[in-house]
Amino acid sequence: MEMTLSNNAPQKCTREACDADEHAQNLTHWQQQYDQLSPGRFYGRLDEIALPAVQLFKEHTEQALRQDCQVWKDSLWLGIPVRPQGSRINGQSLAGNQIMCRPGGQAFELVTPGHFDIYGLVVRLPALYAAAQQQGIALDERWRREPRRMVHPSTRHALMFVLERLLGEQGAPVAERLHQDIVMMGLLELLGTWQPNEELPPSYAHRKAVVDSVKRYVEAHLEGPVTMQALCDLTHVSRRTLQYSFTSILGVSPLQFLRLSRLNHVRRALRAAEPPQTVTEIATYWGFCHLGQFAHDYRRQFGECPSDTLRSPLAGQIT
Repeated sequence: MEMTLSNNAPQKCTREACDADEHAQNLTHWQQQYDQLSPGRFYGRLDEIALPAVQLFKEHTEQALRQDCQVWKDSLWLGIPVRPQGSRINGQSLAGNQIMCRPGGQAFELVTPGHFDIYGLVVRLPALYAAAQQQGIALDERWRREPRRMVHPSTRHALMFVLERLLGEQGAPVAERLHQDIVMMGLLELLGTWQPNEELPPSYAHRKAVVDSVKRYVEAHLEGPVTMQALCDLTHVSRRTLQYSFTSILGVSPLQFLRLSRLNHVRRALRAAEPPQTVTEIATYWGFCHLGQFAHDYRRQFGECPSDTLRSPLAGQIT
């Protein structure tokens, strides 16, 4: 990870990473874990500004990811993808004029495509409510239960423009209080202009429950083999329904999900390994018996050999 400080904005920093999990840890005060879905070397960049009541960031990721995320309690997170196509929050696809939102203290899941850019804002709720009261604006409380919000295109573009000016390297120095006031006014306008979303398909809740049930089961049985039949028996659905549930919620098949989950767990284990642990021991522990195929799949997924990950200077330093 490389980190550089900037004098163009208060408490602004830029962090870069070549591993998805390392990148996930770079966002201040978040609890996150990223699984890399698309093959190839990972690169991520994070530009962040920390203000007294607001956290602002722009995140770029080269590879497709599945992200488990949670922000601190008593806050509200808003995510504004530059190009929403191909992204999902809690299994729900985003349309062109939708943004993401989740209250703090609640875990949520993102699936993002390769070459993905997103602006993020986290605001402390007491400050948000105080600003709304001062401006005489009644906030729409649907963000507590709905992960997607429809916004007017002009409002979305205006807020993205403000964030790019504040986070971009060419932004002129601005007083800390003015930074926060500008962003807060944009938030209030956005919250005051949200439009109701279309109703979810009737089968969404069932498909999401199927996927969540499998995810919990897989996390509890990572070391042993998991068969499609076992997952069908677990969820009481046919293979066709299981397949449709995963492709519609996560964008990958159940088999792809199982393989990618284990590959990402192996990568974490290799990065955390200490002598005399070996690639063979770690790969076998996580259920990879055919080591030649494992090495091929690992290199295709992460752009390096498993032995290179084990020998990385960061190996054994992950806490």
